Amino acid sequence: MPNISRKGANLPTSPIRKLARQATLAKQRGVEVYHLNIGQPDLPSPDKALEAIKSYKETVIAYGPSEGTQSFRDKLAAYYKQHDIDVNADDILVTTGASEAIIMALDCITNEGDELIIPEPFYANYETFAAACGVSVIGIPSDFESQFALPSIEKIEAAITAKTRALFICNPNNPSGYVYTKSELEALAQLALKHDIFFIVDEVYREFVYDGNTHTSVLQFEGLEQHAVLIDSMSKRYSMCGARIGCLITKNKEITHAALKFAQSRLCPPTIALHACEAALEEPQQYLTDAVAEYYKRRETAMKCLNAIEGVEVAPPKGAFYCLVRLPISDSDHFAKWMLESFEDNNETLMVAPANGFFSGDISGKDMIRIAFVLHVDKLKRALELLKLGLATYISQGHGS
Repeated sequence: MPNISRKGANLPTSPIRKLARQATLAKQRGVEVYHLNIGQPDLPSPDKALEAIKSYKETVIAYGPSEGTQSFRDKLAAYYKQHDIDVNADDILVTTGASEAIIMALDCITNEGDELIIPEPFYANYETFAAACGVSVIGIPSDFESQFALPSIEKIEAAITAKTRALFICNPNNPSGYVYTKSELEALAQLALKHDIFFIVDEVYREFVYDGNTHTSVLQFEGLEQHAVLIDSMSKRYSMCGARIGCLITKNKEITHAALKFAQSRLCPPTIALHACEAALEEPQQYLTDAVAEYYKRRETAMKCLNAIEGVEVAPPKGAFYCLVRLPISDSDHFAKWMLESFEDNNETLMVAPANGFFSGDISGKDMIRIAFVLHVDKLKRALELLKLGLATYISQGHGS
């Protein structure tokens, strides 16, 4: 039998989805599984988006422009201008989700053997995208005690080599919920300029910022235009994850032209999804205002419930809808699997994401899980009660630290 590629064999497994089989088997046994493992919002998608799908009148679902329709890009540019981000439609390339935007960006700026510097923890699929492009991730650890604030610039700069092509962050951060300050971003921007490397920022959680913190975009820094790449998506903002519409935004025309070649090779973003997302941009601002208020309520519920569990520590998130939770155990992979295979209470159990996959090392994060507080408050309370009960049982069986 012929062998598959080393690339395919060595790609990391998603910590978010790698226990999907165990969850399916639990459901087949009749157990209800509460999902706190994945950032799938349960808020309704915008009415205008749903109506656009229902009233789609074209008789042929045809190809669209590879870069996305002019009307959608114009509306996106208007959205960004409301957030003091001065871009026009020609700076925007519409992609099949933020995932494709990241892969295209890496394909445009890296060669095989190059390196990306990413503060840890980071969204697990970044490492997968990098590996698929033949690029290595150099993780720079941040501290649980600092709520995962940016590591020192000295540590980051010390990791820069001739192979370094970009600094890469997610702001607000997935999985920690940390919101990088303007001064932290400024320091990274200056580092990118100093070493003439790119600065990529995934801003898909821009709207979800709490406690008076503010979001600063990478495209708001003067002088960084040729180095800055913004990644964005409709998925989280408008609860439209399955639409798979994202975008790559940059003032660097060499990147835009190169990315368009990749876009043309996959023909176009999904036609109906793009139609629905364009309609979503017409939804009144109240939709997003209400969504932020709801996630704030869920964050407060999650913090209260988690802090009440003996032996558990949580880094309070300032944005997004995730938090990292330190448990009094040594192997969160084993614990997460055990919860699905061996624990239930009143025929219910819980699925969480082991945190090791959000770090580049083999050991880091082994005592942590990521919680996505994306369920309604009542369900969230029950899910975290299951965590409390399951953890107590797990430890009583001798599986603790």
